[in-house]
Amino acid sequence: MNEVKIDESWKQTLSTEFTKPYWEELSGFVRQQYLEKTVYPPPKNVFRAFDLCPFNEVKVVIVGQDPYHGARQANGLCFAVNDGVNLPPSLKNIYKEIQSDLGVTPLPSGDLSRWAKQGVLMLNAVLTVAAGAPASHAGRGWETFTDAAIMALNEHREHIVYLLWGKYAQNKGLVIDRQKNLVLTSGHPSPYSAHLFHGNHHFSQANAYLKEHGIGAIDWR
Repeated sequence: MNEVKIDESWKQTLSTEFTKPYWEELSGFVRQQYLEKTVYPPPKNVFRAFDLCPFNEVKVVIVGQDPYHGARQANGLCFAVNDGVNLPPSLKNIYKEIQSDLGVTPLPSGDLSRWAKQGVLMLNAVLTVAAGAPASHAGRGWETFTDAAIMALNEHREHIVYLLWGKYAQNKGLVIDRQKNLVLTSGHPSPYSAHLFHGNHHFSQANAYLKEHGIGAIDWR
């Protein structure tokens, strides 16, 4: 367990996961993949969502599926890309919704660490992917680990806003206690379902809920 390089608060919270058989299998698989193939994101960014957003500082959770599989894109935060990389279609749609919902223009960078540092956990269900092969690391154990992260937040924290876009994210969020958190759902921001995403007002609703509970709002720019 000690070799897992993840924020200390998450390491303690999820300590039992690192002793389970699935984790050993997953670790072995991922290590081998990095040795044999091009895998994204770079190893130091696999747990970046956790590292930038410690357990007790989480205010908002955004759930994605798996990392971008193109060169220089994935940086460990769902929907985000490295600074200087063109915005993917889903992120463009997220920015459009922020602009129409809040009347602010998001910064041009798609890195989104600026959100993570404010308490937005940008969690992909699967944390690694082989280059050019979407979902290639699905079903290997990452989903069990990220489910455990959501369950830990659900058990030990309250007044968190969960933004669940698309059926996949909504299914992953079924365990969340709606009585002590705010769960907002809509279509996925990808071009195929953006008509079910635009107009959801999730960003203004999230900030209103946080303020209502005495928690600092997120600057979504």
